[in-house]
Amino acid sequence: MLLGVDHLVKSRFRRLSGLKIALCTNYPVCDSNLIPTLEIFKNQKKFHLRSIFAPEHGLYADLQDQIRNPDSSLRRIPVVSLYDRNLAPPQAVIESLDAFVIDLIDIGCRYYTFLWSAMLILLTAARFGKKVVVLDRPNPLGGRQVQGPVLDPGFSSFVGLFPIPVRHGMTIGELSRLINDEFEIQGQLEVVGMKGWKRRMYFHETGLRWTIPSPNMPAVETAYVYPGMCLLEGTNVSEGRGTTRPFELFGAPWIKPQDAVQALNRLRLPGVRFRPAFFRPTFHKYRGEMCGGVQIIVVDLPALDPVVLGLTVIKCLRDLYPGKFRWRLPPYEREKEKMPFDILIGNAWIRNALEHSRPVAEIARRWQRGLRAFMKIRKKYLLYA
Repeated sequence: MLLGVDHLVKSRFRRLSGLKIALCTNYPVCDSNLIPTLEIFKNQKKFHLRSIFAPEHGLYADLQDQIRNPDSSLRRIPVVSLYDRNLAPPQAVIESLDAFVIDLIDIGCRYYTFLWSAMLILLTAARFGKKVVVLDRPNPLGGRQVQGPVLDPGFSSFVGLFPIPVRHGMTIGELSRLINDEFEIQGQLEVVGMKGWKRRMYFHETGLRWTIPSPNMPAVETAYVYPGMCLLEGTNVSEGRGTTRPFELFGAPWIKPQDAVQALNRLRLPGVRFRPAFFRPTFHKYRGEMCGGVQIIVVDLPALDPVVLGLTVIKCLRDLYPGKFRWRLPPYEREKEKMPFDILIGNAWIRNALEHSRPVAEIARRWQRGLRAFMKIRKKYLLYA
């Protein structure tokens, strides 16, 4: 399998020859031989690397979630944070460039902020007439299944800038094309595609090695459940941050593991089983406290709908612990008014439905119309069979 960066190297950087460029990446982003894209670019003389843009978690992917990373430098090359005061590149940097190159690991979920850093670069570059080159990579969740509600534009935030579903089933290159055209950004966009990736492939079927893109995405199994279990960020239940298996573990000091597991396994959700667990987070919610909880075991990946999984877990915990479960209050990801759960799921009606004890299957039926409309648009931008 050849990634976008592999094709760029193979072409001897022809499309960047002589240009003054900025590279948006972080250190875990590698070519198919596990050489970091950053190292490849630092050692080239075909172009002029003027700036490096770092997404959330910093250039070395070592910072925890929602920690702002300041600007720095690397071998006299300015490193500009895209997760500090401003989320977009500063004008002074843009004016000195000819083009932006984006090579980021997206994990196939709307909440993951690397996608939105890339799109803010595209928006900014379009305003200044600069070229953007996106080096494409596999969607770890595969490219066939599209799940969850489409974002209501009234709930746009840095965990969802444009109306796409929670699990979009597209590569970062495909999504860049869709957003550039459908939302009339009209940027000078080029996508350097892959060779060998098929839409049916989950990451473990690609032959590539998982490199940890952010501190709480330690394994590809984490990514498989993340589109649903990240919704716990909008609650007072630990999503397992501060453990070695975030998002696969969840819990709180007031949860009785056997009760939660029995209730969840009784529902026979497709693709998953649950086992009782205890953990003590080293940071984040309930730091240092013993939490009773549950470990999610994926037994049939194609059958899994992680968004339905996440909503089912939340409904179950609300039903079991009505006096303990709480929705998290703002601020969250720079949003000071809307509820964190609402900007994650992309609307307010789902939280309202859960509060009125509506079945998750009923909730999922309601978002299907928007999902079908997105699927029709999506077809135009798919680059791989």
